[in-house]
Amino acid sequence: MLRLAHNFLVIDAMDAQILHALQLAPRVSFRRIASVVGATEQTVARRYHRLRRDGVVRVVGLENRWVDGEASWVCRIRAAPERVSQLADALVRRPDVSHANVLAGWTDLVCVIRAPLGNGREDLLRLLPRTTAVTDITIDLLLHAFGDPANTPWTGYGHPLSERQAAQILAERTCAVSRDQPTLPAAEDRPILEALAEDGRTPQAKLAARTGWSVARVGRRLAALEACGALLYDVDVLPERLGHQLSCMLWLTVAPRDIERVGERIAAHHEIAFAGATSGSKNLMAIAICRDADDLYRYLSEQLGQIDGILGYEVNVRTQRLKQHGSLVAHGRLINPLPTRPAR
Repeated sequence: MLRLAHNFLVIDAMDAQILHALQLAPRVSFRRIASVVGATEQTVARRYHRLRRDGVVRVVGLENRWVDGEASWVCRIRAAPERVSQLADALVRRPDVSHANVLAGWTDLVCVIRAPLGNGREDLLRLLPRTTAVTDITIDLLLHAFGDPANTPWTGYGHPLSERQAAQILAERTCAVSRDQPTLPAAEDRPILEALAEDGRTPQAKLAARTGWSVARVGRRLAALEACGALLYDVDVLPERLGHQLSCMLWLTVAPRDIERVGERIAAHHEIAFAGATSGSKNLMAIAICRDADDLYRYLSEQLGQIDGILGYEVNVRTQRLKQHGSLVAHGRLINPLPTRPAR
């Protein structure tokens, strides 16, 4: 049962397993989840819609422009504290900014920008708001993401599915991505993509009504876009609402020969939501999500500190999360970053 306590929600084992199932397969049917967690389909649907209505979780469909030669750039922007809010507002409204966070001290913003790989520093700077308040900018390329996000999502809230249950959920997931025959979105796909950006679990029948297509045609088009990687799904979860009040970014320096080993080991930690290799002197970036300062200290000393090969590290607390993938974070809720268009 989901309860409110100290401005965050206390979820039980079933709620947590529903979240885990969605993270593994965002469009998995409520019927399949119900059969796996031992509940009725109506119960699972009701609990999911409550979590979504409370702004704790959003399933979103994302147009993957990486298939068209784009890359992810990690930008760290230093600015005058009194101008950070204005700069942040400008950044989060850009569709090419996928993540944005304010770090402790309110002088640093970190965002992820999607832009062509061939872009140089000047090209990327043109994507950022022009203001004299910015005093320094560091731009690094995200080279590689460690772990398998599809199979090992962050489940630090507890009560994850067992391996057997996870396998049952994954059995309903769509086929593996293959880019042998790219199928880039066309203008006629725009209604589908807009609907999925609002709700990645929009049923095919509703997508058909929105496009004027048959349900079978919608199904074929979704399968084609998913199979070539042009359409991805993400599950945004707001850990702060689940009792995990402390989030931080770790910037590590690792010898090149050790980066794969260290990165994979860090990515496997329950406290880690993301770990990736980047260009620059600090060549490994990770995001840790913990309940409080004691929890973070235990992680740093008992887990991260036990890994050989880390030559240096920096910890920056994320004071405010502004955007993650397909959602804005506003007033303690995940919301759609784009205005909702009425269905036709």
